[in-house]
Amino acid sequence: MARPEGDSRPRLAAGCRWADANGAERMLLFPEGAVRLQGTGREILERCDGQRTVQQIVVELQEKFSAGSPERIQEEVSRFLDQLNQKRIVDF
Repeated sequence: MARPEGDSRPRLAAGCRWADANGAERMLLFPEGAVRLQGTGREILERCDGQRTVQQIVVELQEKFSAGSPERIQEEVSRFLDQLNQKRIVDF
């Protein structure tokens, strides 16, 4: 599978959905299991609404985490979305 492009619009794949665990964490349920998300992973995945592009997600995160390197944020978002796409959790 190809890495996400800047104009790709990531969204949860069919069969994946959010379930609230508690205020600080959220569970992502998918056909093969579940994963508890917090921190940066949660920040990225919560923005995968099918409306925002990958580039818009990166810009939002660069604004939120302004102390971080913009290039590193770009690379980490792309890598994370690629991994989720390979696991069929995110579609583009």
